[in-house]
Amino acid sequence: MALAAVFSWVPWLAMGDVANIGQLTGVNALQLISMIVTAANNARMHKKNCRQFAQHLKLISNLLEQLTFSQILQHAETREPLVHFEEALRKAVILVESCRDRSYLYLVAMGWVYVNKFREYQDEIDKYLRLIPLISLVEDTRKHLKVIEKDRKPYTLEADEVKLQESLLKHDLSRKDSSRLSRQLSKWYPGLPVTEALRTENKMLRKELQIVKARMEVEHCNVIERLLKVTDNEAIQA
Repeated sequence: MALAAVFSWVPWLAMGDVANIGQLTGVNALQLISMIVTAANNARMHKKNCRQFAQHLKLISNLLEQLTFSQILQHAETREPLVHFEEALRKAVILVESCRDRSYLYLVAMGWVYVNKFREYQDEIDKYLRLIPLISLVEDTRKHLKVIEKDRKPYTLEADEVKLQESLLKHDLSRKDSSRLSRQLSKWYPGLPVTEALRTENKMLRKELQIVKARMEVEHCNVIERLLKVTDNEAIQA
């Protein structure tokens, strides 16, 4: 699948997150769910959200295992919603994978965007699942579908992340804000001096900024530029 098509799926993610998107082409729904579960286990940020999202998809996986994809693919009216369903799962793979590899400060600053995406993707996946005729027509699977629809996950941010996000978006960090930043960076980069952690974050953010500038995402540029100022200032004061 072309990268341009991928970006139309997830315009809020940077190119680095979809560098291996070609590996997802041809991967079926059960395999995609397995990838998401694995990625959720390896997530460093949004750990609880990733786990909850994976738990919801395990319910779907259990339902799909009652059917065979050969049955679903036999009918044209079944293939189309399945295609959309798998596209939604591919977006979810990218979302959960990004919770491991991106800049920590960027993940914190964009925390509520991620929360909203978990909610949005769960709704989208469930919607297309309901549109697959074999699932909605078979009595046993219909009962299972109701369980899935009632499984509403409380995606949110941890209290420490909310506080750090508030600190990062201030015009000037207070001494308390700086202490909070140092404490959280030490957790994210265990064993690494805070100054080195700040330099690492700065390098990652500069790469991120080049990407979003090329795509003319002004709002995201402003967030990253703010984070770069924070890392520069804190590195000088450390």
